[in-house]
Amino acid sequence: MQETELKIRTVGDPVLRRKAKKVGRVTPAHRQILSRMARLMYEASGIGLAAPQVGIDEQMIVVDIGKGLYKLVNPRIVRREGRQAIDEGCLSCPGVSVRVPRARKIVVESLDDEGKEITFEAQDLLACVLQHEIDHLLGKLIVDYAPLWKRLTMKKKLREKRNL
Repeated sequence: MQETELKIRTVGDPVLRRKAKKVGRVTPAHRQILSRMARLMYEASGIGLAAPQVGIDEQMIVVDIGKGLYKLVNPRIVRREGRQAIDEGCLSCPGVSVRVPRARKIVVESLDDEGKEITFEAQDLLACVLQHEIDHLLGKLIVDYAPLWKRLTMKKKLREKRNL
């Protein structure tokens, strides 16, 4: 099997707007993709990356806020508590920052990269990043949280960046 190069897709790529498919069974190919996604995330100085951001239409994310790498398959939030709003950036929306309202504390159910069911609690920045990446699996981007006037400005900025 030939390994295709993963690259980060940016706003305007239709894959970013599609709802990702649930993974039936975690295979060695999924583990390889998760590892490649993690490498790409680190190379891009990111703290999270979802499979749709690299053109893969499956529910997989990688996250590392500096306290260890999470490789998650079919993650879903089962509980939310509190509120926070952090200015978020996104590897798929270069040069754009949006203050996004999120839960301060969440509980996530997922499969790990070995296919084992896991449940864990996350709060503050980790909770924010997990919510951000899970949004990607639903076809939602940070620009969707911006007020209309700011979205219009961001669209122009993103178009200009693409044309450089």
